[in-house]
Amino acid sequence: MGAKESMVSEKYPEKPITVIVPYVAGGGSDMIARILEKSAQKHLGQPLVVVNMPGGGATIGMNELAAAKPDGYTIGVVATSVILQPLYGQTRYHYPTALEPLVNVVSSPAVVVTLAEKPWKNLSELVSYAKQHPGEIKIGHSGLGTSVHITEEMFAKEAGITIKQVPFRGESEVLAALLGGHVQLMGAYNVAPLKEHVKSGTIRILGVAEENRLTLPGFENVPTFKEQGINVAFNFWNGIAAPKGMPAAEKARLTAGLREMINDPEFKKNMEELGMSVQYLGPEEFSERWIADNIKLTKIVKETGIAELIASQKN
Repeated sequence: MGAKESMVSEKYPEKPITVIVPYVAGGGSDMIARILEKSAQKHLGQPLVVVNMPGGGATIGMNELAAAKPDGYTIGVVATSVILQPLYGQTRYHYPTALEPLVNVVSSPAVVVTLAEKPWKNLSELVSYAKQHPGEIKIGHSGLGTSVHITEEMFAKEAGITIKQVPFRGESEVLAALLGGHVQLMGAYNVAPLKEHVKSGTIRILGVAEENRLTLPGFENVPTFKEQGINVAFNFWNGIAAPKGMPAAEKARLTAGLREMINDPEFKKNMEELGMSVQYLGPEEFSERWIADNIKLTKIVKETGIAELIASQKN
């Protein structure tokens, strides 16, 4: 049996591996998959085939991933929504148990963005304006109950203001709405698409929901929420998961390849250029993070009223 398992693991992978991205093309999750794709042949011996399946707060893509054969030929880019969606009511699968974490890739704090032409230069000025004009300001995010939506609700609650939340299918759509003047603010976890707009002076980042300022080139001067008197700091992540039940030998081979791909200096350089911070975690550490965040997020979605809001919309 041992010899047979060894033979299987040496053969794997024998064909391309499908990577499901449960978000639109152009967003942070999609970029991670596309850049991993570049070094897959080198580190795994087979290419990755990226398939975008957006919608349903990432549940469409995660359902497809959870239903896939656990043979190592279908994996997916997952975000904190893997934990969040089951907190909002019945989902087709309970993702934290239907999927298994392979590796964490990046860690991302939220930023609040506005057009440079707007009158507020920082969060204090924004809060002051919002209090004088309750409900006038619209903030776009990548979907009801998503990580960024949670941070926006935490911000509004902490600041004591009313901001109209406007959900979109992904951050690329939110950015288009901001640039088109359809929303006045944008919440985002991926600063990559913002880089050129910040450099050209089109948009301004008002704050980052992190304990410390960003160290990424071009974003070092963005003050934290806490520096501006808003006690909000929360970090979300993107990683790779597989359907539960993947054979141990194939899982070991795949996670070893992914580790090499993520720790490849070229990958790290590409991620940094896109404004993303690489934070590699192996299967055990990543699993521990799922458990800890499940406890934390269960509390937050109740306190912010998001779980109740989503439940009311489903009825």
